Amino acid sequence: MRRMSGRIALAAAAGVAAELAGLALIGSAAWLITRAAEQPPLAALSVAIVGVRAFATSKGVLRYGERLTGHDVALRAQATTRERLYQALVPAGPPSQKGADLLSRMVDDTDAVQDLLVRGLLPAVAALVTGVAAVVLGLFLLPAAALVLTAGLLTAGVVLPAGVAAVTRRRAALIAPARAELAARVADLLHGAADLAAYGAGDRALAASAGADARLAALERAQARTGAVATCLGVLAQGLTVAGVVLVAQGAGAGSVATAVLALTSLVSFEPLLPMITAAERMTGVSAALRRLREVRATPPAVAEPARPAAVPGGPLTVEVEDLVVRHAADRAPALNGVALTLTPGKRVAVVGPSGAGKSTLLAALMRLVEPESGAIRLSGSGPAGPGPGADGDAPGTEAGTEAGTGKTVDLRDLPSDEARRIMTGLTQDPYVFQASFRDNLRLAGPEADEAALAEAVRRARLEEWAERTGWDTVLGEDGRTVSGGQLQRLALARALLNDPPVLLLDEPAEALDEETADALMADLLDATRGRTTLLVTHRLRGLEEVDEIVVLENGSVLQRGTHRELVEVPGYYRDLWRSEAMVSRA
Repeated sequence: MRRMSGRIALAAAAGVAAELAGLALIGSAAWLITRAAEQPPLAALSVAIVGVRAFATSKGVLRYGERLTGHDVALRAQATTRERLYQALVPAGPPSQKGADLLSRMVDDTDAVQDLLVRGLLPAVAALVTGVAAVVLGLFLLPAAALVLTAGLLTAGVVLPAGVAAVTRRRAALIAPARAELAARVADLLHGAADLAAYGAGDRALAASAGADARLAALERAQARTGAVATCLGVLAQGLTVAGVVLVAQGAGAGSVATAVLALTSLVSFEPLLPMITAAERMTGVSAALRRLREVRATPPAVAEPARPAAVPGGPLTVEVEDLVVRHAADRAPALNGVALTLTPGKRVAVVGPSGAGKSTLLAALMRLVEPESGAIRLSGSGPAGPGPGADGDAPGTEAGTEAGTGKTVDLRDLPSDEARRIMTGLTQDPYVFQASFRDNLRLAGPEADEAALAEAVRRARLEEWAERTGWDTVLGEDGRTVSGGQLQRLALARALLNDPPVLLLDEPAEALDEETADALMADLLDATRGRTTLLVTHRLRGLEEVDEIVVLENGSVLQRGTHRELVEVPGYYRDLWRSEAMVSRA
């Protein structure tokens, strides 16, 4: 922050110096021309000649410096704002803004930070100093003319910008949401083009987009008209002020030299002030954009980070979930209610149950994406712990870390959320594919992985043939539009295997796949996870004979648990679902 403040001060100083050099250039040039007309000795003009050359040269150099430093600090501030916004979103709870609206805030609204500096703060400082300097010069030459100049500068630099801000404030608050609505409509047209065409809804969607565009255009035109009228009034104030200064100077009997200097100095002193009218119009939009950014940054974090992080247990990890209760909202029933399970090293546990049973919530709790209301998730290991966050590597940084080092238990809430996700992560329910090559999409899970590691992960996920046929550098469409459901899930599985977490979490890997593809994927997945600690959430029972334990969830509570053989022998949800799947497969 201190470094950024220094950069802003440097940019402001460069802008002020450039404007003062311009003011001095015009003043000295006016004096030189009018004085030369009187044909004095050349020696009497030498200082003014040198001054004009110096001010002309310095103005160009200082203007370049002002542009360089000003845009540098603006772009740095914009990048910092986007970084902080992203950091606020990653560990936070689900934001109220979605899709295109959130993207609009991330892209368009963060541009407001750049405008705030380049079009607002820095020019305002330069305009203020230049105006004061022009008035001081006027007081030195002719106090009455300085009063006229002061009135004109206040009109153009304060009254008109304030009026523009007052008129456009309400309209500016509507422009950002209207822009977000248009972005959402366009995104829907692009991503849903096939479905819109299939159901004959294309014209209706186009009309809705055109309506959003018309509303935004109307707001922006009205905003532009207000700015144009105010700018015209500013130019009029400039002309009237210069005329008034000249009339006062002539009435006071000032000489031609003083009159010329006063007139041209008054004229040029408005140059940094007139852009303030347009800036006032833009600042109302900037204010609305900054308010929208604050709304996103105000999203409360989903989990609380520990004040004194513990060290991670060493060796193979055992995960114990005890009486876990998770509630997504205070007025809602618990998504998990007293769930308990144990994952010992190398053990594979499957969690099954109907939709809404709490299966994905259990994985979210393990990955520290939601905060439990009560209960605990504990980790223990058989070897010495690594250093806790911030430790120097010789010993854990906290008492909890010391306990972990002896192989004792550490509560998951005592670990930073990033560390928890390093230990327990894997295949999420909605894997995302970026507009990038197949290799880069895979490398997302292992940025430092070499080609051999990438190839091994692809082979174990049974994507090798497809990768060789398609090409490792083939660009995959955004959100997986260019790959099939089975390929998308196998890519996600390859990512999980490449990441190689101590505890592998798999959330509905066969969801939305046809029977044959789902069966093949589940068979490969169970083969790839053999001998490694795995928690598999699934609604398909085929292949679960191979896992060590099956936990049946319903309404957030454990309904049944046991092996596949044990569960199919007793009445209950599991046996009913197993028989239902068997009937479907025979049909």
